[in-house]
Amino acid sequence: MTQEAREETVLAAIEDRREQVNDAIDEELPMAEPERLYEASRYLLEAGGKRLRPTVSMLVGEALLDVEPLSEDYQAFPSLNDGVVDLMAAAVSIEVIQSFTLIHDDIMDDDDLRRGVPAVHREYDTETAILAGDTLYSKAFEIMLRTDAPPERGLDALRTLACTCTHICEGQAYDVDFETRPDVTIEEYLDMVELKTAVLYAAAASVPGIVLGADQDTIDALYEYGRAIGQAFQIQDDVLDLTVPSEELGKQRGSDLVEGKRTVITLHARDQGVDVDNLVDADNPENVTEAEIDDAVETLQDAGSIQFARELAEDLVQEGKDHLSVLPDNDAHDTLDDLADYLIERGY
Repeated sequence: MTQEAREETVLAAIEDRREQVNDAIDEELPMAEPERLYEASRYLLEAGGKRLRPTVSMLVGEALLDVEPLSEDYQAFPSLNDGVVDLMAAAVSIEVIQSFTLIHDDIMDDDDLRRGVPAVHREYDTETAILAGDTLYSKAFEIMLRTDAPPERGLDALRTLACTCTHICEGQAYDVDFETRPDVTIEEYLDMVELKTAVLYAAAASVPGIVLGADQDTIDALYEYGRAIGQAFQIQDDVLDLTVPSEELGKQRGSDLVEGKRTVITLHARDQGVDVDNLVDADNPENVTEAEIDDAVETLQDAGSIQFARELAEDLVQEGKDHLSVLPDNDAHDTLDDLADYLIERGY
């Protein structure tokens, strides 16, 4: 399959499910009082987003059950052994956690924009944004409680969600710490990415296995699929930050480099003897020129660092796809394969 055909397949799968996810978000997270708090909580969810993680959850459910995509009601989805569960509630819970992390990330990074609109703390204020993130965090657990899975499986799903949230906070703390540490290793960076980004993909892939009653080996394999493709997704973001024009990125190209953020690219380059801390002479992304970024990118390319990152992302995607061997061979399985490839082929 060509890259264009694969992208078309994945985007169609997302589009086929996005409206259902959006309707479920409205149902699970209705407006309430105080109105300003709930407006802020729903703000980013209403601003868009591909809904990649809910799509992963729904595709995993369809692959496990070996049913035709879109043939079952996600809110009354057959389990593997008894009764039905609300698979959509599990998927929405994961997406709500994603929105919670974005709100708090934007506050910590003092970012102005998210998904093409002002960040929540810019549209409202920092205090309201913090409360909105905390509200989403709490609501995600309420929503996960509504899967109607048998008690033991429901408890396991909640445990996975709780551990995921803890890991995300740990990863964010490492990310902040790495900005002032000169001795970060590539292995440490990959561990940080696993905690900060990949665990939410891992939860999106494994929670359906939990609530639907899959065996532990299958649940573990699905978790590893999500972890690996989530790491690849973040590494690809590191590449795109340097190689995609600013107007397509929606922010200044090379902003991670200017802000001193450690990436697998800069860590590899440092190991090749590149003075990565002085590749650009600017204190913030607004003061850097395209010519300066071009020169920095050329240096990183000459060091083999951008190619190293691309190859590492490709290896992680293949690792993730290998874990899907636990699933039946069907259309949903094939789409999960394609989605893994899409994550490192996509542009902005």
